[in-house]
Order: sequence, then structure tokens, then C-alpha cells
Amino acid sequence: MILVTGGAGFIGGNFVLDWLDSLDEPIVNLDKLTYAGNLETLASLAGDPRHVFVQGDICDRDLVGRLLAEHRPRAILHFAAESHVDRSIHGPGEFIRTNVEGTFVLLEAARAYWQSLDPAGRESFRFHHVSTDEVYGSLGPDDPPFAESHPYEPNSPYSASKAASDHLVRAWHHTYGLPVITTNCSNNYGPFHFPEKLIPLMIVNALAGRPLPVYGDGRNVRDWLYVRDHCSAIRAVLAGGRLGETYNVGGWNEKPNVEIVMTICGLLDEMRPDPAGPYARLVTYVADRPGHDRRYAIDARKIERELDWRPVETFESGIRKTIEWYLAHSGWVANVQSGAYRDWVATNYASR
Repeated sequence: MILVTGGAGFIGGNFVLDWLDSLDEPIVNLDKLTYAGNLETLASLAGDPRHVFVQGDICDRDLVGRLLAEHRPRAILHFAAESHVDRSIHGPGEFIRTNVEGTFVLLEAARAYWQSLDPAGRESFRFHHVSTDEVYGSLGPDDPPFAESHPYEPNSPYSASKAASDHLVRAWHHTYGLPVITTNCSNNYGPFHFPEKLIPLMIVNALAGRPLPVYGDGRNVRDWLYVRDHCSAIRAVLAGGRLGETYNVGGWNEKPNVEIVMTICGLLDEMRPDPAGPYARLVTYVADRPGHDRRYAIDARKIERELDWRPVETFESGIRKTIEWYLAHSGWVANVQSGAYRDWVATNYASR
């Protein structure tokens, strides 16, 4: 049995599906079901006894403690986080609460549980913290990619809150001996991605004939990782990662945002042509967001060297699979675009 936090979100939900596709080991899935948590993502697991879903907050120490005592997991995989930079700019408080306080609560509950185990249980237990490359700050155009030893230089409320959670995890290992592992991933994309992030937003807006907002000059660079590749990396690190270590997980796909948008437009022209004309006509440059990091890039050689992991998908294969998924799941997309989502889009883009 493993305990997953945030398992109804984008990466966590894909991990739950991937885990149960690959293994028979049950999962207890703790998710608060905020706006980005969606049980429709897990609809294929309805009635599956291997999946126990619990709606709840990682900041609820009593609940977390009860789940650990009842289910006795051999590992905690911590995905739960507020994760959208733009939202953190508009409302940083929730990011501090979930990402910092929530991680602290989980660590303390995990420490108490781990200390209660017999020697064999303590030896095998793992706390796997899922983090982001954004904690490392921003790179110049010719700088080498982020290695695990790169100093932390977070530039947004989101990345600062994740950096704080990373530091807590490290401290709980070095101070208390809690057996932790951390992974820092690059930008994920793929099925079930909430349409506030770049790739799903562009797909959804293009299909609806709405503007495709590109921040600034569109030359901000990110490394892109297909979400199922990320899931396989997490399984590899959980199985063989060294305690107390950090592993960067990347896709080896550095691309500027405007290239991503144009690639999506070209694929949609091929797969779902618009009688009104090429989708690129909808590209609209808007005012940049405050403190927008210019470039992220991940050096993922450590996980390859130690655990023999590399991504399977190229960006070309992954983005085609992603667009095919959105075209085939219009109902899922419609259901997540609630009034709250529309209010958020108005708040973030109306004045740009």
C-alpha cells in the first residue's frame, strides 16, 4: 500500500492511473478536490478495490495520522501543491498554506508513523517529495541546465513556496533521519491537464476560436516532460533512489513558448481544421507577467546514470498524443471549465 497526496490533480492523477496500470499495489489517494482536483480523471477506477479515495486536506494532521495508522503504507508520495505561478501572484497565501504548512504537517505525521514501525518497516519506508525546476530560478540563454547542485533562487511566490517545502524535506532527513527522496521536474504536459497552463489553454482556446494569449515576446524557454514519462521516473526513483538525494527529471525538450503555441496550431490545422482559417491567426501577444523567468532547463543525467531512466516520448510524439486526447475528451474539458475557471481567466487576462 502507498499513500498519494494530490492524486486527483494533473500529475498525481496520471501517476495513480499509471501505477495501477503497471502494478497491483493499492493506493490511498488523499486530495482536497480544489479547483484543479477532478475525480473525473479517476473515473476508470470506479469500483476498483486497489484505489481508496479520501477527500481531505494535507494540513489536517489528525486525518493524515489516521490514514497512516489505518492503512500502514510503505511510502508516501507527495504531489499535493498549489502549482500555478499566475495564481500565486494574485493570491500567495494559499500557496504558503498548502505547499509549506501542508508539507510540514505531512513530514511530522510521517515522522511519527515511521518511528512507530518495526526495524524492517523503518528500513523500507520512503517519503517521496515531488517538486519543480522553478526552485532554481532563471537561466540565461547560454547557461548550463539546472543540475541538482544548482543554488535555489526562486522568483515567484509559487517557486518560493516549493523551495521552502524542499528545504523542509531535506531538514527532516538530516535532522530526524526520515528516509526522504526529492524529485524536481520540468514542465509537464499530457492528458487531464487543467486548462490554466500553457499547452491545454492553447488547445482549448483554439478549438473555441478564442485568442491564444502569449506572454511578452513569447521567447521564454521551458523544458517539456510528457506526464507519463514523469510517472515512470517517479516509480524508478521510489524503487532505487538513494535516501536524502534529489533527482532532476526532464524531457530534454527546451523550447520557447511561442514555438509550442505554433506547433499546437499546426497540429490542430491537420487534425481538426477550422473553416475560419489557420489557428495561428488567433495568437495574441499580451503583457508579460511580473517576474517571468526567462529560461528553465533540466540536466537529467543523474537519474539516467544512477537509475537508467530516460523519457520515452519526444516532444513531437508527446504533443501529438496530448492533442489527440483533448480532441477525444471534450466532455472532460467542458466539465472542468466551470464558472470559477472562467472567473479566473477574466482575472488573469482581462487587463493584459
